[in-house]
Amino acid sequence: MNKPMTLNVRISGALSEFVAANVGEDRAYESISDYIEDVIRRDKERVEREGFERLKAELQAAFAQSDDDGRIVTLEDVITRNRARFEAE
Repeated sequence: MNKPMTLNVRISGALSEFVAANVGEDRAYESISDYIEDVIRRDKERVEREGFERLKAELQAAFAQSDDDGRIVTLEDVITRNRARFEAE
């Protein structure tokens, strides 16, 4: 695991008031660090979920295609295609 990272963040106005309202004794978060970690964790989960949903949609579209849309590819076709790609590079 990576070593902990220290971040310095300066906020003011409505954002500062919002954080203050959620951090402290008997509030949603015990510390600002806990709050920030949760925000980052939720954002990470959102990004992962969106990636999964994109992949799921692509797979659903691929499986929805008729077998008539495809063509039979032989091993020789694959080898020829790949040789052409490597020679082009």
